[in-house]
Amino acid sequence: MRAALLLPAALALAACQTVAPEPVEPSPVPKTRPDRPPARAATISPESRDARAFYANLQGRLLAQGLLKRDDGSEADSFDAARLARNFERIALYSEYAETDGRFVPQQSRAQLRRWEGPVRVELHFGASVPDSVRRTDRVRVQGYLERLARLTDHPIDLVETGGNYHIFVASVDEQRRLGPAIAAAEPGLARTTIREITRLDWTTYCAVYASSASERPNAYVSAIAFVRSEHPDLFRQSCYHEEIAQGLGLANDSFDVRPSIFNDDEEYALLTRHDELLLRMLYDSRLEIGMSAEEARPTIRRIAAELRPDDGPV
Repeated sequence: MRAALLLPAALALAACQTVAPEPVEPSPVPKTRPDRPPARAATISPESRDARAFYANLQGRLLAQGLLKRDDGSEADSFDAARLARNFERIALYSEYAETDGRFVPQQSRAQLRRWEGPVRVELHFGASVPDSVRRTDRVRVQGYLERLARLTDHPIDLVETGGNYHIFVASVDEQRRLGPAIAAAEPGLARTTIREITRLDWTTYCAVYASSASERPNAYVSAIAFVRSEHPDLFRQSCYHEEIAQGLGLANDSFDVRPSIFNDDEEYALLTRHDELLLRMLYDSRLEIGMSAEEARPTIRRIAAELRPDDGPV
């Protein structure tokens, strides 16, 4: 739910945006929480109110069309080991966006295998527009989702109150424009152009994640910044958490050919599917190494896929 392909908002089903800014140096000590948002605003701006109505209407239309499914995709389980291997290569070893003149634009390109080496510490930052009841619900949901991801990847992934290295900002249209200082405080090494882009993402960008690496290990993520709109209705917002967190772990691409999956811009699935769980298991399999190209990784990808889908015969 994805962040934007920059299409007319009334017509587009936007894609999820995962981009990798220039490498940043990891902080030597855990970062503390940036200044908390100001006291809850007494009113909602007309623009934010319009955004809330737009996304609610869009979610309703998609649900009426049988999209935004919340099952695990088992009923549509039509992929064999060979397709799983191809899907993994398309999602993990391609990039959806490229940097051009300081901005990230839609452009499919080959990439090397990217993932986290160290623990992932997810920290939620809610704008004043987010009611306390939503904050509590979202924290519980994100906590459960992170526990699920940690089991799948066998990698340390936790929700923290302070000292995060994966920061998720949940904010309204109005708050988004003022997020610059908070983002810079959370990730001091992030380029000003990237911060400016996050604060200026338009309505066609439902949510986005920007993952960063250290200069000496350009494919090993050390931090991430995600943005989720607080105007989203409940399912949209939950879908953003599912996709952005998973993409920020290293499954950075989207493809219309990959299903049943949330890494597909057709909006068929709202939540992580069984197929997507297998992609995450593959990504964090120790037999695959950070920085591998598709050609280098392909034989190992096929072996792992055959192990995960043993009833499908030879790949």
